[in-house]
Amino acid sequence: MPKETRAQRAAIMRAVKSRDTSPELAVRALLRAFAPGYRLHRKDVPGNPDIAYVGRKQAIFVHGCFWHGHDCARGARMPKANADYWREKIARNRARDAAHRARLSELGWRALTVWECELKEKSALEKKLRDFLRS
Repeated sequence: MPKETRAQRAAIMRAVKSRDTSPELAVRALLRAFAPGYRLHRKDVPGNPDIAYVGRKQAIFVHGCFWHGHDCARGARMPKANADYWREKIARNRARDAAHRARLSELGWRALTVWECELKEKSALEKKLRDFLRS
């Protein structure tokens, strides 16, 4: 397989979305059926959660397994090129996520992380979301 040029790689990386991703849309579609009324990407909530129930003080983060360093097969797979860069980048993302969760907790919020790999089992994910929102 031919290796892409630096400009092509940059264009690919620029196309990676940070909001309204396919996993986010899938979680929102599930929530719409039993818990509508959420808000999206609230900047006044620490961590800018993907989904927020402001009145209930509940935040849901939908994380890509690779980008946030999940311990599943996809998240544990490290790129071969620039491995040191990616290891540090993912470590920074994990530290940032932990700081946001701590800040939310200090403010009385509860947070749930939904991993991209959890979308494979929609019924289990729906139960997880229902349990979180009920508690």
